Order: sequence, then structure tokens, then C-alpha cells
Amino acid sequence: MWTLAEINRMQKPEFVEAFGDVAEHSPWVAEEAHALGPFAVREDLITAFETAMRDASHGRQLDLIRAHPDLAGKAALAGEMAEDSKREQAGAGLDQLTAAEFARFTDLNNRYLRKFGFPFIFAVKGATKDMILAAFETRIENEMDQEFETALQQIARIFRFRLEDRVEG
Repeated sequence: MWTLAEINRMQKPEFVEAFGDVAEHSPWVAEEAHALGPFAVREDLITAFETAMRDASHGRQLDLIRAHPDLAGKAALAGEMAEDSKREQAGAGLDQLTAAEFARFTDLNNRYLRKFGFPFIFAVKGATKDMILAAFETRIENEMDQEFETALQQIARIFRFRLEDRVEG
């Protein structure tokens, strides 16, 4: 666990080394968040990550969304996900799906990607596979703008969970 005092002493390269993976395969978020320090409380750090994401161009936000793996998808099977994603998906039971559940996730992932052009994002920490599937079924009916915003909200939740796991409160 990092303390805020340690974090506030970090130069950008050290900060990005420590937190560049908080945003899935997108270290630029940590680079931008670093510039918003120093951080008085952990919440300031969490807010800095969200602000960095929110202040980015639409194209950069879309790249960030697209950097996330499908839930219980081919990246999970191939072991190509970030370590945090592997742990989070396993915690939700997505690494132990039945064949029927896996087929359902695959179908929803494919339909969602065809409709929106980016993967379904859900902060799975603390969720069950049934909760995730229910959200999938509901959100696939959203309009593009609504779902893009929901994806960003879910990424902000992922930032929160990951930073809470790494930084003393």
C-alpha cells in the first residue's frame, strides 16, 4: 500500500510506473493525473484519475474504453488481460462459467460490440455473474451516447476500486 506522502513525492515516471496500469493499457491517464497533485486525501487521487479521463478528447476516451477486455471473453481465455482485470473477473466468478454461461457472455459481448463499437465495461468488483449479465441485458438496449457515458462511469468506478486497493485511506 502506498501512502499519500510517498505518492506526493513521486516524479511523473515513478508515478506512472506505480499507477500506469490503473487505467487498462492506458498509462496516459496516470500521466495526466500526476499533474493534478499533490493529493491531500486518497479521494483527491481518485478524482484526478477521473478528471484526466473526463478532460481527454472523445477519441482518447474511446481508445480507453476499447483498451478494456471483454468480460469472460477471448482475452480472458488467452491470459492477455491486465493483472487487475484477471483478479476482478475471477472475483466475480467469470473464470468459472459453465459452457452455457460462457456462450451467453460470448453472445452478449459480440452483440454489444457490434452495436456500440467498444466492449461492455462493468466494474465487476463485488458483483456476481448474474448481476453482470442483468446489466448487460439492460445496457445493450441503451442509445450510443448513454452507453458511452455509462462506460466512462464504470471506468471511473474501476479507477476507484484499484486505487483504494493500492493507496492508504
